[in-house]
Amino acid sequence: MREGLAGRLARKRSGRPGDDSRRDALVAKFRIESRLERAGLRERVGPRGFLAAKAAGAASGAVAALAVWPVAPSRLAPILVAALVGAGFLAPDAWAERIARRRRVELVASLPDALDLVAVGVATGRTPAALFGEIATGTAGPLAGELALAVAEIESGATQAEAFASLRTRTGTVELGVLGAAIERSRRYGSPLADQLHTQAATLRVEERRRIEERAARAAPKIQLVVAMVLVPSALLTIAAALVAHSDALFGAF
Repeated sequence: MREGLAGRLARKRSGRPGDDSRRDALVAKFRIESRLERAGLRERVGPRGFLAAKAAGAASGAVAALAVWPVAPSRLAPILVAALVGAGFLAPDAWAERIARRRRVELVASLPDALDLVAVGVATGRTPAALFGEIATGTAGPLAGELALAVAEIESGATQAEAFASLRTRTGTVELGVLGAAIERSRRYGSPLADQLHTQAATLRVEERRRIEERAARAAPKIQLVVAMVLVPSALLTIAAALVAHSDALFGAF
């Protein structure tokens, strides 16, 4: 894990290699590195591989377009071809964004417990950086990995404010920016950090409870739709089958 963190820090300090300016321009244009960072895929998928996946997706869309071209209406065929090629080209971006959203949800969900642990630690006089390092080494998940990278940046000479600003930019998580602001405010003005962290943890739990309630409220109409589309027709089919089976008795008198 240390080697991986060292590699990421080295890439951030040295920048991208300049042997392929066209590829670097494409990486910058589509913000591939930031997208991979937010999705937690930077160690598994490089910018070159991501560009190759986008090209392969566009090629797959072109193949699909050639397959449907003969049967498509003449006026809609060019639009259909462009749509299929564009969808294939953007499919890796949608995949990365979906992973990034799930990762952010998991990160924010594990943040309140981490804040409470840090609050208890700083109340005993320990530094936040040391506590974040212990959380990073003693737990698993997206938050642990990001905290480990932030601690590595601090150990490499960055200030806590710089490390948490980089953490917020890298993950796209506002809550981590609020955490960094609280730590910096406590360092500058001597305000009690433990109380701020407990308050932030409680706020995050309330927001998580509200999001769960909203998802449950949105699920109710979907469940009703399933009932209407599946259970009601099946019940009608059962009644119809019973009527057909007893049709002789029902219509025998006519």
